[in-house]
Order: sequence, then C-alpha cells, then structure tokens
Amino acid sequence: MCPDFVVELRSPTDNLLPLQNKMREYLTNGVSLGWLIDPLKRRLYVYRAGEEVVVLENPTVVSGEPLLPGFELQMEEIWSN
Repeated sequence: MCPDFVVELRSPTDNLLPLQNKMREYLTNGVSLGWLIDPLKRRLYVYRAGEEVVVLENPTVVSGEPLLPGFELQMEEIWSN
C-alpha cells in the first residue's frame, strides 16, 4: 500500500541526492505526486508518475491539482523558517 501524495522537507543536515532518490523510489512504488521542498535553496521539486521532475524556483504557492483539487500550499511560511 502506498499513498497517492508525499512531501519531503529537506533539513539543513540532509544531502539532496538521497532525498531525490527516495522520491524516485516513492514513484516506483505507486505515488502519483511528490513534492521535495528544499528551503535552503528555495526550490520545490515536483515529481509526478510518468513525467520528468519539474523544479520551481522560489514559488509563492504550489497547487496539488489535479490530484488534490483545491489544495494549495503557501510557501512563505516554509521559506521564512
């Protein structure tokens, strides 16, 4: 059993490559949508099944559409911490 949506938040002590590998593993196991949030560089990596990774530079809001209709994450709070 696997969730449809996962979020990983990079901490200051995390290396990016292992987190990216973990996201690819999630997709292999059935995740439809994954967000890897890197507050250190203000980047958000969007992983979708069957698609290339999309990198968003300093987004202010991210939408979970179409998998999560109406769900939006305001990024200002994450970037400010």
